[in-house]
Amino acid sequence: MDFALTPEQELMRDAMRRLVAREIEPLLADHPAEHSLPKRAFLHALACLAELGVTGARLPESAGGTGLKMLDYGIMMEQLPPQIGVSLIGHEASTTRLHADGNDEQRARLLPDFIAGRRLFCTGSTEPDTGSDPRGVRTRLTRRGDRLLLNGRKMWITNVSACDAILVTCLDAREGESNGKVIKVVVERERSNFDAREIDTIGLKQGLLGEAVFQDCPVEARNVVASSAGGTEVLKTSWAVNRPLFGLFAVHLAQRAFDMALDYARVRKQFGKPIAAHQLVQKNLSDIATAITTSRLLCYHALAMIDLGAATEGVAAMAKRYAQNACQEALWQAMNVFGAMGLSTEAKVEALYRDMRMIAIPDGTNEILALIHGRDLTGFEAFRGLAPRP
Repeated sequence: MDFALTPEQELMRDAMRRLVAREIEPLLADHPAEHSLPKRAFLHALACLAELGVTGARLPESAGGTGLKMLDYGIMMEQLPPQIGVSLIGHEASTTRLHADGNDEQRARLLPDFIAGRRLFCTGSTEPDTGSDPRGVRTRLTRRGDRLLLNGRKMWITNVSACDAILVTCLDAREGESNGKVIKVVVERERSNFDAREIDTIGLKQGLLGEAVFQDCPVEARNVVASSAGGTEVLKTSWAVNRPLFGLFAVHLAQRAFDMALDYARVRKQFGKPIAAHQLVQKNLSDIATAITTSRLLCYHALAMIDLGAATEGVAAMAKRYAQNACQEALWQAMNVFGAMGLSTEAKVEALYRDMRMIAIPDGTNEILALIHGRDLTGFEAFRGLAPRP
């Protein structure tokens, strides 16, 4: 067991750091912090990230991806500002789902532009009454004459406001069933227009979060994704990777807050000495550093278990839940180090706290993650009764 990064991992981490400093941070600084990035700006970031291989991280080289180990992917993603990182996960995970569920024609036609970052992709699974249970969707694909039509509403979709295509989870009602099986369809905006709007949120305001409404939206027959694994299995598999990645976004935010608080504590003086020399401030800084370190290691552990092919649903849920909770508390403590300045927008630490609050919801709330971990520990299903898992 070796907790040190390998030379190759250090190279990947440093390459991402350089890209962030050269391309991502200037891009974020050039646009208002309170508004979502324009599509052209995000596509520029996506194209830059494609050069490092993270837009096809989970895809094999035979499919045009890089086949990264998930631990290496996480080490790189930790360096990325979550405003961009969350959208990258939404794009890359959608590409992974299409590769896993789609046929050869769909892969050949659609994947190259997504992997290269030329077109923006997303997944629509959550609905007003359906979130953590994708089998509860109500959006339906129906047949009217020789046309396929999609009707329904999807919410909390990363990238939807600017996407070129969306992978929609829906019920197959083409043969008139009132409650058909769960399938997926690719809706390409230039061929099948739908209504989309952005959702104003507490944090990550430069991100691309929104909702979509499909009202008799035409869907090309060639874009129906006939999954052999079932309509929800690939979603759940991809969530197991996404969760520790979101945990590492929490680590990123807490690390930035810690660095800012430490710098401030060294120059801010009270009672004739820097506040960094006061015992309770040192305790706060120690608690923050401990939360960052434990969160990072737990997320790395979850990703390493995925690379080993182990059953990881429980540990992935544990990693995201712990990291988000621990790092949110750490960021709160960093704000306390700033004292009254921590409440000001000038210090910028409050913006990190608002961004941190956004990490708790995607790909499983804390409550759902606790039940997933509990199911893994006990073998009992808490979602639909106490029947032991087969």
